Amino acid sequence: MGAAVKGVSIAVIGGTGLEEIFNTSEITNIGTPYGISYAISICKIQNKEVAFLPRHGRRHDNPPHRVNYRANIYALYKLGVERIIATNAVGAINPKFKPGDLVVPHDLIDFTRQRPLTFYDQAPVTHIDFTEPYCPEIRKILIEKAREVGTVHEQAVYVCTEGPRFETPAEIRMFRLLGCDVVGMTGMPEAVLARELGICYATICFVSNMAAGLSDRLTYKEVLEVSKAVMPKIRKVISEAILSLPEVRGCQCHLSAKLGRLEEK
Repeated sequence: MGAAVKGVSIAVIGGTGLEEIFNTSEITNIGTPYGISYAISICKIQNKEVAFLPRHGRRHDNPPHRVNYRANIYALYKLGVERIIATNAVGAINPKFKPGDLVVPHDLIDFTRQRPLTFYDQAPVTHIDFTEPYCPEIRKILIEKAREVGTVHEQAVYVCTEGPRFETPAEIRMFRLLGCDVVGMTGMPEAVLARELGICYATICFVSNMAAGLSDRLTYKEVLEVSKAVMPKIRKVISEAILSLPEVRGCQCHLSAKLGRLEEK
C-alpha cells in the first residue's frame, strides 16, 4: 500500500471505459474509517495534479452495489480533494436522448436500497441541503466543454438504481412518469457523500444504451462498445474542464454540512 499524497485538490472518478486514459505517476490505497479505498492514481494534466479513482477497482471487479463509496470519497477527502468530476454510463429513458450523447445531470432520484448513504450515522445530527445535488460551477464548465465535442443534454434527471441487474420495462415507465431522463447504477451515494464532506461534485454522463422497453434486449457488451467510442470525447471534456476550473471555488457546496448540523444549545 503506497503512502498517501497530500495536496491534490481535483479528482476524477471513472467507471466503465475510463480506467486506462490517465497517465499515472503514483498509485496509492488510503486507509479510512470505512475501509481501504480502491487504488488512487496521481496524474498530471499539464501543470495540475489530479487524483484518478477507478470506481469499480483497477480490474473492474466490484459491481455497483458492492462499491465502497464511503471509503472512496473519504480517501479523496484525506488527500485534500475539493472538487470531483465523475463520469457515468447511463441508459436513456427520455426518447430524445440517444446512445453516444453526453449528459450533464442537474438533479437526481435515489432508488438504491442497501448502500451506506451517509457519513452522519451518529452525532452531530446533520441534514445537508441537497437542493442542487451537483456543483453548479463544475456543471457550467462541463457543459461548455461538452458543447465543443458533440451533442450534450444540459438538463437531465438521473435516477440511480441498486443494480447489478438492468431495470425492467415497468420500472423504466415508472421512472419516466417521475420525470427521469437517464438511469444508472453508480451516481448515488457518491454525490451526497461528497457534499457531506464539502467537496464539489458533478458528473459528465454518456448514454450507452436505450433503457429497457425502449430497445432490444440489453447487454453489457453494448455498454462497452459505446463506451469505447465515446471515451475520447469524455477525456477531452474532463481534461479541458479541469484546466478551466478557477483556483478559488465560487459555489456554496462546502458550506452544506456546516449549515445542516444541529448544534446543541
